[in-house]
Amino acid sequence: MKFLEKYKESGKFFFRANDNLTEVCSAPRNKAGIYIIFAIKKGERRLVYIGQSGRVKKDGELFIRQDGIKGRIVRGKRNGRPRKEFWLEEIYNQELEALEFNWFVTHSEQFVDCPLELERILISDYKPIWNRK
Repeated sequence: MKFLEKYKESGKFFFRANDNLTEVCSAPRNKAGIYIIFAIKKGERRLVYIGQSGRVKKDGELFIRQDGIKGRIVRGKRNGRPRKEFWLEEIYNQELEALEFNWFVTHSEQFVDCPLELERILISDYKPIWNRK
């Protein structure tokens, strides 16, 4: 995932079973981009999920959801229920130490890269186990 180094506005945070996701999430509320989740177990990292927030419209303009990347992580849904519930279940079921979230803003004054397209490419290349087939 070396090409992600292009995105200078980025960060990471850890989510553990006893954490409040809203409080630990450092992703921006006013930007579009992608996020990549690693499961941490016995000190080892394994890629488990790739997600996105925002898209480029047909006219080339960037659409940023109202609450940005943070909102997608904190309030996003999976099968009609909060995604954070799914993540907590996986932490417990797989006896994980934590989830490591890495987020990347995919637009700047120099470029506008479509988060949806980046997500598709990354899922195709890395096939994370929590992404749907």
